[in-house]
Amino acid sequence: MDFNDSPEEAAYRAKVREWLDANATPKGADAATSRMIAEAEGDEVQAAKDWQLKKYEAGWACLRWPKEFGGQEASAMESVIFNQEEARYDLPPSIYGIGHGMLGPTIMAHGTREQKDRFLPNMVKGNEVWCQLFSEPDAGSDLAGLKTSAVKDGDDWLINGQKIWTTGAQYSKWGMIVTRTDPNAAKHAGLTYFIVDMEDPGIEIRPIKQMSGGSGFNEVFFTDVRVPDNQRLDAVGNGWRVAITTLMNERSSIGGGGGGGVGVGDLIRLAQKVEINDKPAIEDGGVRRKIANFAVRRSGLKFTGQRGLSALSQGQTPGPEASIGKLVGAIMGLEMGEFGMELQGAGGILATDTAGADPVWQQTYLAMPGLRHAGGTDEILRNIIAERVLGMPGEPRMDKDKPFKDIPSGTAR
Repeated sequence: MDFNDSPEEAAYRAKVREWLDANATPKGADAATSRMIAEAEGDEVQAAKDWQLKKYEAGWACLRWPKEFGGQEASAMESVIFNQEEARYDLPPSIYGIGHGMLGPTIMAHGTREQKDRFLPNMVKGNEVWCQLFSEPDAGSDLAGLKTSAVKDGDDWLINGQKIWTTGAQYSKWGMIVTRTDPNAAKHAGLTYFIVDMEDPGIEIRPIKQMSGGSGFNEVFFTDVRVPDNQRLDAVGNGWRVAITTLMNERSSIGGGGGGGVGVGDLIRLAQKVEINDKPAIEDGGVRRKIANFAVRRSGLKFTGQRGLSALSQGQTPGPEASIGKLVGAIMGLEMGEFGMELQGAGGILATDTAGADPVWQQTYLAMPGLRHAGGTDEILRNIIAERVLGMPGEPRMDKDKPFKDIPSGTAR
C-alpha cells in the first residue's frame, strides 16, 4: 500500500483546494471532523442546489461520470481526492448522494438511450433531486419480499403499495421504485424496476419523526399511480438484477465514509474542555485509555479503507473494504457518541447547544442506529462477509424457488 499522493495526485489535490478556497469557506477549527450528513430543509435545499450548479459549471460535478452526461471521466482517485477536500469546507447538506452515487449509475447501466438523455443531464446539474423507493414495512431486510404491485394497464402501469425509510422523498422530483409485477414467479424473479414522478397526485409522503428529532426519512404511499412503460428500467421481471446494481453502489458509498459520525480529534478536544475531579478530563487515565482504544480502531478502519484506495489508484478492483467499514464504523460511531455524552456529564442529556453541551454527540448517538440499517443491516453485512469473503456456507433459504404467492406471510396479499 502507498498512502501518499503520487505527484499527479498531489497536483490535482492542489488544484481542487485552489478552487474550493475561492468558492467556499473552510470549516472552523472546532467543527466536528466527520459529522453525519445533515438533513436539508427549506433554504438548505436551495443552497444545496446552488452549490451543485456551481460545481457543474466549473467542471467539478459527478467527476467519474461520462462527459456525455456532464461528468469529467475522472479517475476513482481524483473523485476520492475531491471528496476529501470538499469535506473540509462549510457547505450545504448533501442531497445528491442517492442520485449521483446510486441511481445515476443504475440508469447508465440499465437505461435506454432516451432515459439517459432525459434524466441524467438534470441530475448532474442538480436541477432535480432523486430518492430510492426500496424498503417496505413487511419486507424487513429481505428486499425481494416486497409487495408493492405494478399492474399493466394499456401502455402504462398502475402502482399500489407502500414504501418506508425513503430518504429525501419530501424534496425529490423523481424516485426509483422496485415493484412486484408477477406474484406467480419466484420472489426474486417477479420484480420490475420503474422511475416514478414524486409529484404525482397518487403519491402521499408522510415524514417519520426520528428519535434524533429529524424527519429525513419518510413513508410513501402509492394509490393507482400511473407510470408510462417508457419509465420502466430494463425488462419486465428483471428488477432484482437492476436493484442489485443500485445496492452495490449504495454500500460502496456508505462504507466509503468510514462509518460517519465524529472523529477521535473531536473527543480529544472535548476531553480538554470538560473536567473530572476538578481537572481536565484528558488527564484522567480511564478517559485516555478509552480515547486511545477509539484511535486504534479508527486507524484500523482508515488503513483498511486505504487498501481500497491503493487498489483504485493502481487500476484494481477493491475488495470487501466498504462492507467492513460500514459494519465496524457505525458501531464505533455509536459508542463514541455515547462516550462524548458521558464526558459532558449532566449537560449530556441536552440535545441543544447550551450549558457547554455540543449537540453533535447527541445527534451522532441518535443517528447511528439508522445508519446501521441503511444499505444493509449489521446482520446482512455479516452474512455477506461470511459467505462471499470467507467462503462459509450460506444460510438455508427454503423460499428461494417457490412462487411468491405461495410463501407464508403474516399479512394478506
